[in-house]
Amino acid sequence: MPPSLDHLERTVVAPAIIAGVGVHTGQRVRLSVRPASSGSGITFVRSDITDRDNRIPVSGEAVIDARLNTMIENAAGVRLSTIEHLMAAFCALGVSNAVVEVDGPELPILDGSALPFVQLLDRAGFRRQEAPLRYIEILQPIRVVDGDKSAALLPCDRYEMRFEIDFPTPVIGNQVVDFVVDEATFRSEIMAARTFGFAHEVEELRRAGLARGGSLENAVVIDGDHILNPEGLRMEREFVRHKALDAIGDLYVLGAPILGRYEGVRAGHAVNNKLVRALLAQPNAWRETILAPQLAQVG
Repeated sequence: MPPSLDHLERTVVAPAIIAGVGVHTGQRVRLSVRPASSGSGITFVRSDITDRDNRIPVSGEAVIDARLNTMIENAAGVRLSTIEHLMAAFCALGVSNAVVEVDGPELPILDGSALPFVQLLDRAGFRRQEAPLRYIEILQPIRVVDGDKSAALLPCDRYEMRFEIDFPTPVIGNQVVDFVVDEATFRSEIMAARTFGFAHEVEELRRAGLARGGSLENAVVIDGDHILNPEGLRMEREFVRHKALDAIGDLYVLGAPILGRYEGVRAGHAVNNKLVRALLAQPNAWRETILAPQLAQVG
């Protein structure tokens, strides 16, 4: 039974390991996802740091930087970046509790999508836990605006998402995706969508110490009116699908799936984190709730 229908917490059955380079650091990193006890949530562990607390529990408050990725930090100043693709996979596959050990400052970018993380979790297997799954039920609209970018959470009896982007190149143009956030849809329509960028931005990013591991192997790169990747796109509207993937991961730092509708327009990690913080700052706009299997069909 899909996790969205049994309404119980879930963890993985056994450890599973994957390795790759960080898109910004260019550093090779090894990642291991392991089972965790009920109610413990998602915790990252920097195994390369041994002189202080190296555990970073995920929460909305733990996010300290969201310019080009989602970065979290603990009270000891230990940081980890680019968690959003794995977090999206955790959310869509219903993983409530897991320990993720990483031996570097950034998760591996792999192919630039969530597909390798879904394959990693499939290898680990899934185990239902006894505790009921907590949902974040949106009771009142929450909206944030940053220039021409915006994001909102609206009341809804299931997790829905609408995302719209608009880029002044015919390669992208205006793209919209509107779907129910559940495991089946994520697997078929969202997880394989890759991150993307523009060739003219690469040198500027590298001067800033970013994108050192970026390549045509892990990103769709656009140069003017052309896609540089020889294989082209994986799917129709891959660009907006990846932005939706990012949003699923960015919102899962709340520690529970959402009962509500997310609507994003040109929103990135920073706007998504502003939305998370705006929600946490308005406790009357949401509540934690649990659902009995016989009472609801979410997703």
